[in-house]
Amino acid sequence: MNIAIVTGSAGLIGSESVAFMSDKFDLVIGIDNNLRAYFFGDEASTEWNKKRIEDQFKNYKHYQADIRSEEEIGKIFQEYGKDIKLIIHTAAQPSHDWAAREPFMDFTVNANGTLVMLEMTRLHCPEAVFIFTSTNKVYGDNPNFLPLVEQETRWEIAEDHAYFKDGIDEQMSIDHTKHSLFGASKVAADVLVQEYGRYFGMKTGVFRGGCLTGPNHSGAQLHGFLAYLMKCAITGNHYTIFGYKGKQVRDNIHSWDLVNMFWHFYQNPRSAEVYNAGGGRFSNCSMQEGIALCEEITGNKMNYSLSDDNRSGDHIWYISDLSRFKSHYPTWDWKYDLKTTLSQMHDNIAKRV
Repeated sequence: MNIAIVTGSAGLIGSESVAFMSDKFDLVIGIDNNLRAYFFGDEASTEWNKKRIEDQFKNYKHYQADIRSEEEIGKIFQEYGKDIKLIIHTAAQPSHDWAAREPFMDFTVNANGTLVMLEMTRLHCPEAVFIFTSTNKVYGDNPNFLPLVEQETRWEIAEDHAYFKDGIDEQMSIDHTKHSLFGASKVAADVLVQEYGRYFGMKTGVFRGGCLTGPNHSGAQLHGFLAYLMKCAITGNHYTIFGYKGKQVRDNIHSWDLVNMFWHFYQNPRSAEVYNAGGGRFSNCSMQEGIALCEEITGNKMNYSLSDDNRSGDHIWYISDLSRFKSHYPTWDWKYDLKTTLSQMHDNIAKRV
């Protein structure tokens, strides 16, 4: 048998991975214990998404296991052994604000959980491809010290800078910078995935995501910026913009486009590889521009306010350069632009709320 394992399988990228891989593998195993509801409250529960994928994909098998448990995860890997060909590890505590509330929980989920997944892979299916969803927060606040220029609706990088054309590449330092505790726990996991590739010769890929988004995101105030923004646009709930005059810029990649990157990597894997993965110059917006788009799509005027306090270590401007990935996998390209993604999110969220 050919088996794929997806952690965080009821989350945004996990469920997209399940859907994408369901016709490519004999069995897709999902591992998810809905810690997202613990992190962000019942409104962020992924239970609805777990039920959706269980109903939709008949070769999907769900395990309510904790990635921090060597015993629970070990049993799964022992059962399927070398039939496991692909591990997509998306499970995480994903908010840099929340991490400061419970540092032990954040670190054990993000770092220890990743170590457990890597070690079980090495022990039971060392030839499998291991894909990890990292984050641009591994670069800390280094992007904030770039030569940024304030424009009418956004911050932008100076046109004469090397990053202006395509964005920030993988050579940016992850050292000597404020990461947030979340960023630090993801750095630990990121480097572990690289090390298992280099030290043990395993096929590992690290994907440092920009804003990952899509119609199946259980958005909350502390995580899932576009999904939560659209939810507020639909419901009329108040939205708070934290700092930078609402001109902070993020690139946004649709979950399908990211998982398609995973698929390209799986078909021709490399060892200890690192890629920036976001919307790049193709799909990005400032908070102000995102609000304008949400208002256009919903026809509603948004109820929002601006706080002068930015989130600690938050990026003012971040756009991912995907040139490295594209040079390795030249047939890959984006499929979903920002407006298409937001329209999909509107239709999906409107059904749920």
